[in-house]
Amino acid sequence: MTDTPLSLLRAELKRRGLDGFIVPRADEHQGEYVPASAARLAFLTGFTGSAGAAVALQDRAAVFVDGRYTIQVAAEVDAKLFAYLHLIEQPPHRWLAETLPAGAKFGFDPWLHTPDQVAQLKEACAQAGAELIAVETNPLDAVWADRPAAPLTPVVPHPDSFAGRSAAEKRGLIAQELTARKSDAAFLSAPDSIGWLLNIRGNDVEFTPLPLSFAIIHQDASVDLFVDGRKVPADTKAHLGKDVRLHEPAALEAALKALKGKRVRFDPATSPAWALDRLTEGGAMIDRASDPCLLPRACKNEIELNGARAAHLRDGVALSKFLAWLAAEAPKGTVTELSATDKLEECRRGGNLYQGPSFATIAGAGPNGAIVHYRSSPATNRPLERGQIFLIDSGGQYLDGTTDVTRTVAVGEAGSEEKHRFTLVLKGHIALARARFPAGTSGSQLDSLARKPLWDHGLDYDHGTGHGVGSYLSVHEGPQRIAKNNNSQALLPGMMLSDEPGYYKTGAYGIRIENLIVVREEEQKSERPVRGFEVLTLAPIDLNLVDRDLLTEDEADWLNDYHARVRDSLTPLVDSATAAWLSDATRAI
Repeated sequence: MTDTPLSLLRAELKRRGLDGFIVPRADEHQGEYVPASAARLAFLTGFTGSAGAAVALQDRAAVFVDGRYTIQVAAEVDAKLFAYLHLIEQPPHRWLAETLPAGAKFGFDPWLHTPDQVAQLKEACAQAGAELIAVETNPLDAVWADRPAAPLTPVVPHPDSFAGRSAAEKRGLIAQELTARKSDAAFLSAPDSIGWLLNIRGNDVEFTPLPLSFAIIHQDASVDLFVDGRKVPADTKAHLGKDVRLHEPAALEAALKALKGKRVRFDPATSPAWALDRLTEGGAMIDRASDPCLLPRACKNEIELNGARAAHLRDGVALSKFLAWLAAEAPKGTVTELSATDKLEECRRGGNLYQGPSFATIAGAGPNGAIVHYRSSPATNRPLERGQIFLIDSGGQYLDGTTDVTRTVAVGEAGSEEKHRFTLVLKGHIALARARFPAGTSGSQLDSLARKPLWDHGLDYDHGTGHGVGSYLSVHEGPQRIAKNNNSQALLPGMMLSDEPGYYKTGAYGIRIENLIVVREEEQKSERPVRGFEVLTLAPIDLNLVDRDLLTEDEADWLNDYHARVRDSLTPLVDSATAAWLSDATRAI
């Protein structure tokens, strides 16, 4: 019998005197996407989703995924080798507390876990009477014979004409924040923060232009950047300037220990425990606080916002061409999920400044649309059939902005139930888009606006209503979000978010309507400053799924005004056939 990765790992653990090991779906940067060299969870289990973990003990093993992946995990992971457990309801640390035998030595890789996560594992081991051990080298890597090499894609400058502020300005801003907190330096492990701070981008992972690296920014606004020198061409070195010192990644340990006696800002929720251990060993004083780049990165400047508007205009052209094609071809029965995905990419690919998708397109026909994070494959690919609805969630990376849009469309005539549910989702979408709220309001305080029309009918959806979005960076960005879960971060002017309520009937269909919105200051006079939203996305919402009788006059006016703006913005930029379709698709109701 051929050895499996699990059996090889168990043998390696035994050789090292370990009784178990945890493998998260994470790399050293805790990002949404990981390079092939860090896809350890996929190598061990076969699971390729974007969130999860596995635990291997000598006598049992388990893979942990959330509700988005219950179907996918069963298709990808051998149930004879791994038990399937829910990542939220029975997370690894809780399972370990109940499962680890007393006296067991349980290993973890401190590069792949944050201090907050390590604290959970430590408590779980204590409850079980076991010992948690940080490994110096990852045992899974030792048995991964054909492990891909780490990415070596070039680090490139991101022009100030897109960024809106120079890297020197940004470094100065963060240095002021450090001074205000009486911190001497900050450790940065999030590549999107480093990319934002230094106005650099890369291509080390799928869908997001990240330069994988670490950095230390000092109170004098200088930066030590730890990145493979082979990735940094001469023009990028010139762009970085003399105040950004380049080091090989191997130099990070000595640099952290050299901060002895310094007060160092460190984000325990996003940075690797390995770095905190090195700082502590070296005698640094730790200022536990969030990544100082988070808020200034989230609040887009006017040049970034103008770039986002321009990117959404070009994206709207591509979407309209695609939707016009879909309206003509889908009723013929010749379109599939994969061919629709390819066509949309073809429509975007010709756009100015387009760099590629911002995530893997979700294209779900009929019952596949009910799988929230569905990804079509040759094995699951469905044709678009008359009488069904089709959900397509996609986005583009442009040098001047990042887009994310979902449209649900009827193929032929949709049923009355589908129209009813779609219109409830639309009412929630409109309620959030029209929201006006006092300064200091958080996204979690607005979440129920989008859910109320569904709640009134005993319905709901199990995902967040809105996530933050980067500027030619990650399509999922914090700290802002709109969701049931408590989030105390106030929505500040310049923050971009999604507005994406939905409804999903398992085995039947899925509905989601998603636009990107940006927080803006409202001019209305009141006792307190008032915020609202500007809608960025320009794409028709399928009127064939709208039950006009369910809309109030204000809601119908909003939809008509939105469609008029879509039509007026896009018509001069599309071909005559698309323009004719667009005229009908955006008609007043």
